[in-house]
Amino acid sequence: MPRSFDVAVIGAGPGGYVAAIRCAQLGLSTVCIDEWKNPQGKPSLGGTCLNVGCIPSKALLESSENYERAAHKFAAHGIKVEGLSVDIPVMMSRKDKIVAAFTGGVAMLLKKNKVASLHGRGTLLRSIEEHGDNNSGWQIEVKNGETVDTVEAKHVIIATGSAPRSLPFAQIDNQRILDNAGALALTEAPRRLGVIGAGVIGLEMGSLWRRLGSEVTILEALPTLLPAADEQVAKEALKIFTRGSGLVINTDIRISGIQTSEASIAVEYVNAQDKEGNVQKLEVDKLIIAVGRVPNTAGLGADNVGLKLDNRGFIEVDSDCRTNLPNIYAVGDVVRGPMLAHKASEEGVAVAENIAGQAGHVNLDTIPWVIYTSPEIAWVGKNEQELKAAGIQYKAGQFPFMANGRARALGETGGFVKVLADATNDRILGIHMIGPYVSEMIAEAVTAMEFAASSEDIARIVHAHPSLSEVLHEAALAVDKRAIHI
Repeated sequence: MPRSFDVAVIGAGPGGYVAAIRCAQLGLSTVCIDEWKNPQGKPSLGGTCLNVGCIPSKALLESSENYERAAHKFAAHGIKVEGLSVDIPVMMSRKDKIVAAFTGGVAMLLKKNKVASLHGRGTLLRSIEEHGDNNSGWQIEVKNGETVDTVEAKHVIIATGSAPRSLPFAQIDNQRILDNAGALALTEAPRRLGVIGAGVIGLEMGSLWRRLGSEVTILEALPTLLPAADEQVAKEALKIFTRGSGLVINTDIRISGIQTSEASIAVEYVNAQDKEGNVQKLEVDKLIIAVGRVPNTAGLGADNVGLKLDNRGFIEVDSDCRTNLPNIYAVGDVVRGPMLAHKASEEGVAVAENIAGQAGHVNLDTIPWVIYTSPEIAWVGKNEQELKAAGIQYKAGQFPFMANGRARALGETGGFVKVLADATNDRILGIHMIGPYVSEMIAEAVTAMEFAASSEDIARIVHAHPSLSEVLHEAALAVDKRAIHI
């Protein structure tokens, strides 16, 4: 007989394992099914985020920034460094240890909360009701190589995440043509690195390897950099990345072909602004493909049970992450909304609480976005171009990090904070940042928006001095044209 649970969670990334733990906390018998294996072939929980995404990329970004500081910034502090070198294998080993600690930590958390863990691919087989069982629910096959197990659950939470989007003319082998996993596993900095795609992954990986010595050229199909960000922030980012950070970023590009030889990889492309259509060629030693991600629904068994997907492969859900099938939910990258780990986790919590009869909810309008470049970029809410397009009257206040004492002490003065507020009632509509450690500062902005704060509320709150958060304070003051230090 198949083992029976209240809840089966398919996927152990930030959406899945968090959902499983919350279900268990609420007294629901829970199993978490996951097929990820590490390079040694062993089960490794945590999904893309912990294994080849958020955590390893931030570990390497921090290492590369430390090297950059020692090479180019310590001298201004009176710190002299002689014989500086970088040992990339050691850097990778540190990253791998961090990953192992966190993936092992997830396994311990599941065990601590009495969540059963099954390794293998989870596939929906059928509704138990279809075969006359009085207990409604779902049957799931878990296949691990030749081993096949079957479990039954009244409720199912799908959290299978996403996979890198591929290009038909660029076969990823993670030796020379790389996806995010390959970009995080290089053992040396390539002399010439190409990146197709100037989104979050492209910019972070390009920045990482540029700091470690690579000549980096990024090719972006869209006419502007970071169209989801506030236009002014995106322009500031382009200026800093190209002038200060040494990245070469070409936008409005059409790739016409990629040719590989023993010596190099040649990317042929046309700039859409070139009326004559002249073909240009970029020769690199390694090429990162970072053109977005697609929902991971292959092998899930959607056809077996009639689970509805949209034309892009996302599982269709309502505002509470319910699918078209009774007692089946989906969260994270596999559904609508931003592909962000923290969004997936909070959806997992909300679904668990709704299953338990509570009132879980996620406000998609206040999900923070962060790009871990240097300087960092973060935002929440609407940007100026969205407000203009919607015809919403607003006020804007802005303040630069250049005028902030803590930023000056850090030697990181690029960027600014912008606060957008409703022109009629002063309610905050969006907050946008580019500067040092704004990944930490954005939480105050999210809290303010969740509590329907006005710019006046932030302006009246005492912020510690000297601190980077004072830039947000001054930007809020500037909404009413009363910033003090500019």
